[in-house]
Amino acid sequence: MVFMAKNIKKLGSIISGSLSEGFIMRLDPDSELEDVKTGKFVSIKGKNYIFFSLITDLELQVTNPDILLFPPDEDETLLLEVLKQRDIFTKVSLRPMLMLDKNGVHMPVKTIPGHFSSVYDATAKDVSLIFGDEKDNKKYFNIGVPLDMNTPVCINLDLFTERSNGIFGKTGTGKTFITRLILAGLVKSERAVNLIFDMHSEYGFQARKEGKKESFVKGLKTLFTNKVAIFSLDPQATRRRGCAPDVEVTLSYQDLRVEDIIGLQSELNLHPTALEAAYLVASKYKKDWLKVLLDQGDNLKEFAQIIGAHAESIGALYRKLKRLERFSFLKKNQTQESVIEKLVNFLDKGINVVLEFGNNTSLLCYLLVSNIITRKIHDIYIAKTEKFLATQKKEDEPKRLMITIEEAHKFLNPQAAKQTIFGVIAREMRKYYVSLLVVDQRPSGIDDEVLSQIGTKIVALLNDEKDIQAVLTGVSGSSGLRSILSTLDTKKQALVMGHAVPMPVVIRTREYDDTFYAAVGAFIKEKDITKVIDQIF
Repeated sequence: MVFMAKNIKKLGSIISGSLSEGFIMRLDPDSELEDVKTGKFVSIKGKNYIFFSLITDLELQVTNPDILLFPPDEDETLLLEVLKQRDIFTKVSLRPMLMLDKNGVHMPVKTIPGHFSSVYDATAKDVSLIFGDEKDNKKYFNIGVPLDMNTPVCINLDLFTERSNGIFGKTGTGKTFITRLILAGLVKSERAVNLIFDMHSEYGFQARKEGKKESFVKGLKTLFTNKVAIFSLDPQATRRRGCAPDVEVTLSYQDLRVEDIIGLQSELNLHPTALEAAYLVASKYKKDWLKVLLDQGDNLKEFAQIIGAHAESIGALYRKLKRLERFSFLKKNQTQESVIEKLVNFLDKGINVVLEFGNNTSLLCYLLVSNIITRKIHDIYIAKTEKFLATQKKEDEPKRLMITIEEAHKFLNPQAAKQTIFGVIAREMRKYYVSLLVVDQRPSGIDDEVLSQIGTKIVALLNDEKDIQAVLTGVSGSSGLRSILSTLDTKKQALVMGHAVPMPVVIRTREYDDTFYAAVGAFIKEKDITKVIDQIF
């Protein structure tokens, strides 16, 4: 029997409702109204089931409107108490999310409790029963606590790594903080290996903590010395921050395909005819297409005739791609050792990779590098999966890989998602052991088909109605969740919903502090990363 103990405080009673619209509770007169907030987690005791629900709205009611014509004075406490017993009350809207039978079996809500069923504050036992406990099973990871409670809410990391996931919220709401927390859980549990495209150097060594006092929080490399490697496009910037990069990243013109340019179409303001010209160059010069193009200089007209392209299109393509020459990490000639092969070797060893951009903080650079590396990893993982399916040997099974990208709407907008590698991964790479963790402040800019493939969403405060509508696309009971999203605090609160949690829940996010460091520290082995590198090469 899992039904609650008798000494738990009763909040109120169910007076109406429906399966599609949710339930209405009348708040008990003895319950303090201002303690009842939207997003609060409650349980309804039915005859055969417990219905776990979220409070979505509050409304003051009276039995007779004439009462409002003559409100009691502040010192008329007796009159106020009498009115509270029968004539004035608070109507509380509840959205049922999950029901449990007497054996503790989770199931979707397919029935409703009867009139006057009692509603209670959820207990720590309820939360543990629904969301699991990281003390009991390594697949669970504590990400915060419900509102007005102090008991952990866990996500199921096995389910989390099965699909692509999203962390959304407007600027300044702590998306990076939540992302770092989730990544630490993945590294600790070893449920997946991670590749993090770190645009602003916030995940590797350390990052500035927001707030009045200037302080820093530890990055993944600091917490998990032997499990994280830092690849850097700007080694000097990485060293200035006090951390030597494990691998200095250089790419060559030969690494870049026309498909990688498609993802830069908006940033470079490339016309479709210029892209068609790029394909003509690539069809003739193969891997050397970019090097040959940028070497033309004053010979663009003759070059256009040679490949059969329009001179103006070739000229526009040349001028736009000339901007790539300013990136010091991008070399004209291919190096002997492929950085991408090194990166895949690290991932194969279960070592997570943070790719730092240093002072290369332009969006153009971020899009270019992320596209080049991810496209090659995509090809490698398809080959790995096909080999595993052919041999069916456990040692051939690829490690699950999660790729973290920021500014996700730039990769996954309706135009780019249909043509670039990130759209392919979001739609179909789950069967090839690769998924995305997208971090973005403008979910409305992401393609609807891609959003529908996002398994778990962690949503901080959003103000724009289009963004709220986008993150709730395909979510049942979205009307109630919409009101919850609009009332989140600007910091350290998020709505968690989707594949990795049994039901949507509003949380205060877990603190990323010394207590957290100690909790994950037990999983840090005393082993220098250089020894791991020596084993790989």
